[in-house]
Amino acid sequence: MTFETTDSVTLKIWDRSAIDHTLDTVVQDLSARANAPKHSIAVTCSGPNTFTVSLNRSTPTFEDVTR
Repeated sequence: MTFETTDSVTLKIWDRSAIDHTLDTVVQDLSARANAPKHSIAVTCSGPNTFTVSLNRSTPTFEDVTR
């Protein structure tokens, strides 16, 4: 997977038993490639068996909240 041109990826996952593992792997990969914490990654169900994993760069950090 490549994320150079976008901060999101849409996946069609047919095997229901692989959904959790697949989404967890994609979140970890996107987090590492974007050098962003996992809590800034959103997963949405965008259709039947279709999931969009996206990076939210505007997610406040702990430091932002405590100021």
